Amino acid sequence: MILRQFLHTEPVGISYLFGCGGKATGAVVDPVSAPDTYLRAAADTGMKVNYVIDTHVHADHLSTGRALADAAGAEYVLHADADVAIPFKGVRDGEDIPLGNVVISVLHTPGHTPEHICLLVTDRTRADEPWFVVTGHTLMIGDLGRTELAVSAEDGAKDLFRSVGKLKALPDYLEVLPGAYAGSVCGRSLSANPISTLGFEKRHNKAFGIGSEAEFIRFMLSEIPPPPPEAARLRAANAGRDIAAA
Repeated sequence: MILRQFLHTEPVGISYLFGCGGKATGAVVDPVSAPDTYLRAAADTGMKVNYVIDTHVHADHLSTGRALADAAGAEYVLHADADVAIPFKGVRDGEDIPLGNVVISVLHTPGHTPEHICLLVTDRTRADEPWFVVTGHTLMIGDLGRTELAVSAEDGAKDLFRSVGKLKALPDYLEVLPGAYAGSVCGRSLSANPISTLGFEKRHNKAFGIGSEAEFIRFMLSEIPPPPPEAARLRAANAGRDIAAA
């Protein structure tokens, strides 16, 4: 499997390109930069971008997902219940996306936003067990994603608690590839390290380690930072709606 991580600074975010080079099939997750950034990287590795996946409808930056999908002739993927006004391929919890010998299994993990998904990735040339999980803004290194950008903070926290349980059930050895790192407005105690493991986060990520739902909700509702600038406008724009009306 080929894997490339793109660390963006303006805005802060992380994108991924991965897939099966021998089969020339690949996916880009959470693109931020211009489409050519990812198309050149794919060409350099012998991959074609077949899928462009946004883990959620972002509220901290403009996604280039739809534009990249159009440029690549790829399918643009969101959770099936995403409330957007643009064409997309809807996926649901447990669904697989094939990339040759690489397989993406979709995990619906609402909380940061209702439509949020994580991506459990397996390279079948190495093993039948998954290798890593792309967690978007559900689980980041050192913290979890804020919960009030699409619904009430409390409703989001309740959803996130259940989603965290789904991630905790996965093997400790899995690498965690998050959607943001220190400097992002979507978390509070984010590490500058853009990679971790589930086992390490279970031991050292305070929010991720809370086992009581009531305690978890209290923690997530305390000291909520100011919302990202123009959050409502950005989420509306990423949903394909009139920016001026947001």
